[in-house]
Amino acid sequence: MLKILIVDDEPLARDRMASLLAELQITHEVFEASNGMMALERIAEHHPDIVLLDIRMPVMDGLEVAHHLTGHDDPPAIIFSTAYQNHALEAFNTHAVDYLLKPVRQERLGEALERASILKRATIADVRKQDKSAGSRSHLSASFKGDLILVPVDEIRYLRAEQKYVIAGWPDGELLLDETLVSLEEELAEDFVRIHRNALVANRHIDALVKDSDGSYLVSMSGVNKQLQVSRRNLGYLRKQLRNKQN
Repeated sequence: MLKILIVDDEPLARDRMASLLAELQITHEVFEASNGMMALERIAEHHPDIVLLDIRMPVMDGLEVAHHLTGHDDPPAIIFSTAYQNHALEAFNTHAVDYLLKPVRQERLGEALERASILKRATIADVRKQDKSAGSRSHLSASFKGDLILVPVDEIRYLRAEQKYVIAGWPDGELLLDETLVSLEEELAEDFVRIHRNALVANRHIDALVKDSDGSYLVSMSGVNKQLQVSRRNLGYLRKQLRNKQN
């Protein structure tokens, strides 16, 4: 039996999609979610084969849901649905990621189910770059012992590169991300400032810039004991940011 999760913030849209699936006469079981956070919970609980995922939703949008799923060992196949026929759809075609334009037609749904393919991280990054209205993610995520761990971006104090991973630090600990610091800096540029070639810190959580005994500068942050070193190259810009924060 095919397990399908319908994710849409509009009840009528979910009902219509469920009716179209019933008309296709395929052996399936349907689950529903009204936003992205709920979708991740349903996926963890039911392990669907396919997710019919609306793009524009409150709480967490479809692109962010898809991004979090790329860390799964066995993620579901994803089919996007949207009422907005814009340039982002070109990216879906380019990368062989299927999408359904609302109102969804039964024939088109059948075709999408046949060619649904698993999203890859590179695909999501490209879609976000082309869909300028997508914005940055509200959470960062990682897979740990088969579970998906989510941390709100607002709670993250620093992002520090270490070998091929990035460590995200927040008051409850650290999360190991399979992403690059460069890509995170580009996405989160409004909220994070680079203090070193291997570190970004959240503007809102900077407490002070302190000087240690050997003349090096360190950043202290609220909620965490760790202090991170500031490079001479980035010191001037950081001081400017702190002055702007105080004004």
